[in-house]
Amino acid sequence: MVPEMKVLLVEDDPSMQTALQRTLTKRGMEVELCSDGRVALERWKAAPPDVVMLDLTLPGMDGLLVLEEARRSGLATPVLILTARGTVGDRIMGLNSGADDYLPKPFDLDELEARLRALHRRRAPAGHAPAAEPGIGGLHCDRQSGAIHFRDEILELAPRETALMQALLARPGHAVPKERLFELVFPGETEVQYEAIEVVVYRLRKRLAHTGVKLVTLRGLGYLLKAGA
Repeated sequence: MVPEMKVLLVEDDPSMQTALQRTLTKRGMEVELCSDGRVALERWKAAPPDVVMLDLTLPGMDGLLVLEEARRSGLATPVLILTARGTVGDRIMGLNSGADDYLPKPFDLDELEARLRALHRRRAPAGHAPAAEPGIGGLHCDRQSGAIHFRDEILELAPRETALMQALLARPGHAVPKERLFELVFPGETEVQYEAIEVVVYRLRKRLAHTGVKLVTLRGLGYLLKAGA
């Protein structure tokens, strides 16, 4: 039987390697194992898989460094981070470094399979950069790195400002509800006041002042980006 997808599992725990390879192989996937960050990066470059499952704590090269180098090299393979580092800050660092999804350990195997298949369905052809994100007024989001660009310049934004821009640029010219933006900018941070999103919006407006793009509040609907006249 031809495997439905090829998965590169970068994980240095032998028992985890064995369990995941056995389980995912039974579910129709071909799983290549690697326990060293530097070796994994070379294998990824030589033969891009359909999806990469990446632990963060690795010998040779830390998982975040592997991910950052892969994205700089133009590797657009979807990446699912698997790690015991479960804090919000770690999740944001991983996503801002170019990860597509994040699953903290321990996890449910059915959920893991569902996330892998979702990444596979929307992936670009292995090893090739996907189409550019929609943009507005010279602003766009680099799909590989998550960085926000104004024309050829990378905007220096704080992580929460970046998360807000990524959400708005996914639907340029359309309002994104305040509730949805709060979930994306402050994921899992139940102690944060709901009004905190307004502080991020205020700071981001100042960052965008030189671009001519306006961050507009639509009362009762949310926020949107609007190109200047």
